[in-house]
Amino acid sequence: MDTQQRVLACLADGQFHSGEALAGRLGLSRAAIWKATRALAAAGVEIHAVRGRGYRLAGSLEPLDEASIRVELGPHSMALLDRLEILTETDSTNAHLMARALDGSRPGWVCLAESQRGGRGRQGRRWHSPPGRNIYLSVLWRYAAGPEALAGLSLAVGVVAATVLREAGLAEVGLKWPNDLLCRGRKLGGVLLESSGESGGSCFVVVGIGLNVAMPRVGADAIDQPWCDLAGELGTATPSRNRLAGRLLDRLLPLLADYPGLGLEPWLEQWHALDVLAGNQVRLLLGQREVLGRHCGVDRDGALLIEHGGSVQRYHAGEVSLREAG
Repeated sequence: MDTQQRVLACLADGQFHSGEALAGRLGLSRAAIWKATRALAAAGVEIHAVRGRGYRLAGSLEPLDEASIRVELGPHSMALLDRLEILTETDSTNAHLMARALDGSRPGWVCLAESQRGGRGRQGRRWHSPPGRNIYLSVLWRYAAGPEALAGLSLAVGVVAATVLREAGLAEVGLKWPNDLLCRGRKLGGVLLESSGESGGSCFVVVGIGLNVAMPRVGADAIDQPWCDLAGELGTATPSRNRLAGRLLDRLLPLLADYPGLGLEPWLEQWHALDVLAGNQVRLLLGQREVLGRHCGVDRDGALLIEHGGSVQRYHAGEVSLREAG
């Protein structure tokens, strides 16, 4: 745990702590405490500094904690976990692990961050990533087969995330192809997969999950679509970030380990049950071209099925944007 994380953990109760008290508790100089609070503030953590009283957060929060996350993992998931890394701030957890993958890091490396400077969604869209409130999680995995063996993986990851949220009490959560987690028509989270490899050879994939837990309203006006968070939906029943992260990993690590042998098939029925646009008339955007038709679900490779012009056509992720017609 770096100095910023240690200071953040001390301030998590929302009470005032003097620089002297923090320095003594952490075995640091007062200058180091001042530097850490300045860095946290620069990352977007709202810290009040009052002469004679010390430092406190604008509100209490739960810092990410490795031990609290690990306690949610079963024996199989623990065996699959290579490393659990928690960063105070990063460009994006996916970008961080893509770089580690190129350095030869082993499968099962997990990265979480308190905040992201350049969080990304699908097609390069910005993912609003304020500090200390949400989940930004990525996992690196390697495969002997090429990227073609991973067809439909993002949909299976979406099922895992939705299942964890339903078990946490959010009955209204659903999925929109290819990677959106929705609640009553508003975006709650998303999945972003990035991979590298050659057809017929080995490959690696970084699986990213972003989830709105307690999104601060300050700065949220930059989000360009209707959104929601768990705190707004579940109130005091909102599970902790550490518990959610641990339960996501407990489902996600076995999925990644087993996927080449199983494919999307075991997850298809659940995906169709969670599909918020099932049977609706939809509009697909393929660059400058538009297709109108009826949404017919997905096939075993995760391709979107749209009925139009008297037949059902297949469309792959990365080529289309999906919106409900009208």
